[in-house]
Amino acid sequence: MTFIPWDLSQILQILEPLHEKCQPHWGSFSAQRMVEHLCGGLKMSMGKITFPMEVSEDKSMKMKAFLRNDQPFAHNIPVGFVRPQVPVAHEELALAIDEFIHEFLAFNEYYEAKPTRQHTHPFFGSLNHEEWILLHRKHITHHFEQFGLLNV
Repeated sequence: MTFIPWDLSQILQILEPLHEKCQPHWGSFSAQRMVEHLCGGLKMSMGKITFPMEVSEDKSMKMKAFLRNDQPFAHNIPVGFVRPQVPVAHEELALAIDEFIHEFLAFNEYYEAKPTRQHTHPFFGSLNHEEWILLHRKHITHHFEQFGLLNV
């Protein structure tokens, strides 16, 4: 499978048709919650938010290999640190997209200034810049498919 490129202009072009009333093909996220969820992933990759590990170190090492293959994320994966009952952070979808843009640019700036930094993901363990990009590309692709934004 091909995953979305790490290019903000292409991501925004794909995201353009998303609107408040879009329904997911699976899962319970609203369009806005999905975008805010992607923002959370970007924040985690810069250490702005942290969560405890949810798997053993052995399992996280095996899961890290998943980042380098062409397998997509499965649908409806139970993720303990994702809390769908938490209220949305923004008044509207457009503001969530603005935050996504801000966090995407902040991620690139962060790793340009600190290329050797690593931050922990609750399933994949400690990830470096390259591994975070692999994860973000798979993750964004997964949620864009969830809302029918990709022709796959």
